[in-house]
Amino acid sequence: MEEPIVNRVANSKLITVDLEELYPRDERIGIDISLWLKEGFILIEKEFRAALKSHDWSLYQNKFVFLYNSQEAIIPSWAYLLISTYLQTVAKKIVVGSKKDLDTVLMKEVIDSLDSAPYKGKNIIIKGCSKIDMPQNAYLMLLEKLQAQAQKILYGEACSSVPLYAKKN
Repeated sequence: MEEPIVNRVANSKLITVDLEELYPRDERIGIDISLWLKEGFILIEKEFRAALKSHDWSLYQNKFVFLYNSQEAIIPSWAYLLISTYLQTVAKKIVVGSKKDLDTVLMKEVIDSLDSAPYKGKNIIIKGCSKIDMPQNAYLMLLEKLQAQAQKILYGEACSSVPLYAKKN
């Protein structure tokens, strides 16, 4: 008589935490400040202010916005701040930097708000594969958040995981 095949992964007490499920899905949009620079590298305050005043800020309604400079021009800090005064009423979040910087900030907020109590004394696997280009820092932040609660933390998939942490008894 043949023994039934037992799916040990499905029957394990591992709790999988998938950062992809926590990832905010709202649209991200970048604003290249160099578009408002004279000849691509000179910021003239009066012209800059006029351009911002006439810009259609509704394009950024309920979006995550990252401000960047694609040129090698030196941009004064106040320029990013001035743009932000227009975005504050429409954008969900504003960050100076790249899309990756924005994603890192968003994931930090999500992880900081995550209730870690349900993971107390549990064996956790942080899912490694994602269809989203997840910032590496998000995994570090999640590990830091869960390590204080978990009994054991692994990384990867249940069938092929890497042990990261085990609480010493």
